[in-house]
Parts: sequence; structure tokens; C-alpha cells
Amino acid sequence: MDKARKTEIITGSAIHKSDTGSAEVQVALLTERINRLTGHLAANRHDFATQRGLLGLVGRRRRLLSYLTKEDVGRYRKLIKQLGLRK
Repeated sequence: MDKARKTEIITGSAIHKSDTGSAEVQVALLTERINRLTGHLAANRHDFATQRGLLGLVGRRRRLLSYLTKEDVGRYRKLIKQLGLRK
């Protein structure tokens, strides 16, 4: 992921101007990485190291979303809708 794309994702998900580490930003960045790795695994089915890394990222995103659900359901729903998760 190049720097411009990362900045674009952060500004799109940030709660306030200098926000770089909120749960929303972290989930958005993880979703981008997960989508890229999913595409890589579609072309390289036997790349098991990447598959293991992908499962770790999915687990981390799941834990962050669970945390966000407990903290503020409104922020959770807004993020899910924005990222197109849980259709």
C-alpha cells in the first residue's frame, strides 16, 4: 500500500483531524490489507504463509470490531456501512 493510499484511507476514517490510531482507522487499514491479500491468494493458491498472515489480520480486525461494538454501536454501524462489511 503506497503512502498516498494510506493517507486517503486514514482521512476517510478519522474521527478528528489528527486521528491515526482510532479503532475506525485501524479497521479501515486492515480491511485494505485483507482485500489485497485476498486477491494475491486467488492467484497464488499454495502460498500458505500469506494465508496464515491473512487469518491473523482477519482475527485482529474481528477483535477491533468487537471492541467498537461494546464501546459505541453507532460508530460500529457507521464503519460497517462505510467499508461494506457484513452484507
